[in-house]
Amino acid sequence: MQPNSLQPKRILLIVGGGIAAYKVLDLCRLIRRKGLLVRAVMTKAAGEFVTPLSLGSVTGDKVYGELFSLTDEAEMGHIELSRDADLVVVAPATANLLAKMASGLADDLATTLLLATDKKVLAAPAMNLRMWAHPATRRNVAQLTADGVTFIGPTAGSMACGEFGVGRLAEPPAILVAIETLLAGDTAIPLPEGAWADPADSGLRPLSGRHVLVTSGPTHEPIDPVRYIANRSSGKQGHAIAAAAAAAGASVTLVTGPVALADPYGVTAIHVETAREMQDAVARAMPCDIFIGAAAVADWRSGDVAGQKLKKSAGAVSELTLVENPDILAGVAQAKTGRPALVVGFAAETTDVIAHAEAKLARKGCDLIVANDVSTSGESPGGVMGQATNTVHLIDHTGIESWPTMGKEAIAERLVARLAAMLAQ
Repeated sequence: MQPNSLQPKRILLIVGGGIAAYKVLDLCRLIRRKGLLVRAVMTKAAGEFVTPLSLGSVTGDKVYGELFSLTDEAEMGHIELSRDADLVVVAPATANLLAKMASGLADDLATTLLLATDKKVLAAPAMNLRMWAHPATRRNVAQLTADGVTFIGPTAGSMACGEFGVGRLAEPPAILVAIETLLAGDTAIPLPEGAWADPADSGLRPLSGRHVLVTSGPTHEPIDPVRYIANRSSGKQGHAIAAAAAAAGASVTLVTGPVALADPYGVTAIHVETAREMQDAVARAMPCDIFIGAAAVADWRSGDVAGQKLKKSAGAVSELTLVENPDILAGVAQAKTGRPALVVGFAAETTDVIAHAEAKLARKGCDLIVANDVSTSGESPGGVMGQATNTVHLIDHTGIESWPTMGKEAIAERLVARLAAMLAQ
């Protein structure tokens, strides 16, 4: 897997409800020709001018529109949708949409994303010339500019209403240039100083000043340039733990295998592919106060990776020699020097969950094991892998504590609170 810096940049395009909305189809084509990814969100009014089908065909991605869609929330929540992009583009930015942005309103998916995003925003206004010149619009533009929004256009020309003046949407090539210019710099917007502070504790969070190192996701072990050995881990639990640790005040390093998830906000993410790459990244990220090995590291790799794709021939089966991968968890837990104060492992089992987890606790030398049953059930291959909920058992040297089924984010918050209390003791 490529490092994050080499992955294609992603644009979140918010389409407002104006006659100029048809131009975003050309804009999407230009964006994709540049090797960028684009995901579209439509306001309700935008649907009067372009269809989700047409937008989806040019973006090559799902088009979003409903804030409270259970399907969308199960696949990607609106917060994650706002954080997954490298840049947010609003085109056309109507007078109504600019007013909502300036006032901080969040009454639909588009405005909620704009309020929740941690990336820079590029707005391309389009409206009647008198609406653009109106003092209310001028105030809104001035406020948004002060808030850090970048504007491209509008330009002068003939309008659909028959008038001539300033108010036309900037042409797609010009918008593309503005997009590339912004992407050339840092598009992340940091939280203001003290934004994490809780008035009840005067800003002190339980893991302030601590370094937490989390591994997440699967590893991919190549067989040849096309095939690899992997597992069904989605990384949802590990990523949720990293996010919860950051929210608790920790400096968090997340070493993640290949996943289809955005990096959690406020963490340092290191992207790897193989178990050996993950081991090296963990070693470089040390020392830490807490190590949480949530990654489903492949136990074996191919002993002889083919330089070319292995071809299938009639009556012959290629032999695959497996070599054991390094044991990252045991290496950290059994380190002679620099061992973290707390080492937490995960045990994904399909049978005798508790017994296997207790054996793993003793064998690896860690302080706590989080065990769960990942056996297949019904139409869900891999059990909880990739799902939104989990049922876990915490096993340490004093006993077993079983938690009820809950969302993976809730498990992460509860686990981090537990580890913070253990570290304080």
